[in-house]
Amino acid sequence: MIHASRDADDEMDGQPSAGARSSLGVDISEKTFLSADGVPLPALRDLAFEVRAGEFACLLGPSGCGKTTTLRILLGLDRDFSGAIRLPEGGCIAAVFQEPTLLPWRSVEDNVRLALPKPLRGKDLTPLFETLGLAAMRKLFPSELSLGLARRAALARAFATEPDILFLDEPFVSLDEPTAERLRHLLLSVWSERPTTALMVTHNLREALTLSDRIIVLSERPAHVIGYFDVRLPRNYRNPTVMTDLVRSFYEKFPERA
Repeated sequence: MIHASRDADDEMDGQPSAGARSSLGVDISEKTFLSADGVPLPALRDLAFEVRAGEFACLLGPSGCGKTTTLRILLGLDRDFSGAIRLPEGGCIAAVFQEPTLLPWRSVEDNVRLALPKPLRGKDLTPLFETLGLAAMRKLFPSELSLGLARRAALARAFATEPDILFLDEPFVSLDEPTAERLRHLLLSVWSERPTTALMVTHNLREALTLSDRIIVLSERPAHVIGYFDVRLPRNYRNPTVMTDLVRSFYEKFPERA
């Protein structure tokens, strides 16, 4: 039986609990695809986790394990699953995908403003553009941007909406490492000014260790949670030496991921 509950007032166990409405709750008992031959292909099974209010969490797992499928369910793009989802109170959702998906006939600023809800239509975007290094690119069109700049514009569009929850689907994939690293730090700069509940999909361990408060580790398909890795150090302490220690600690806890 398929049951996709996305109402923030619905609690996963049917009973409201203090503070629960500010967090993201995921309880997907089954998500199955059909092959071209009609053979069931389970993608997710007994996948349950929570992202606490104001927490930046990363969903880490091998390629093809079902991370993006999970994100599509959370975004309401796939409702054919068994289980329930509890979204944070407020319901304003922003997402950043692998491709920037900017409208080519709109300027950078227009692309960002199109996403704004009515109460924020007159918002001053200057501080956001300055933080992301886009102040001089506001009037440019997507065709005039590098991929790295286009992804900054996609981040600006997401944060401008002041979301209650932010989903990110490997937004820095296919970038060279120096560019990806700069964008990770820009992402943290914007997020730290207004921390919001965030869930990012990645298969890059160092990226997860750089960005997150907590890593949710997934199994091979059909995906389920095999454990958690808390990163308790402040982000400004995560220098190369510390990162090496964190990687070692992660593999000690999850040797199957080495």
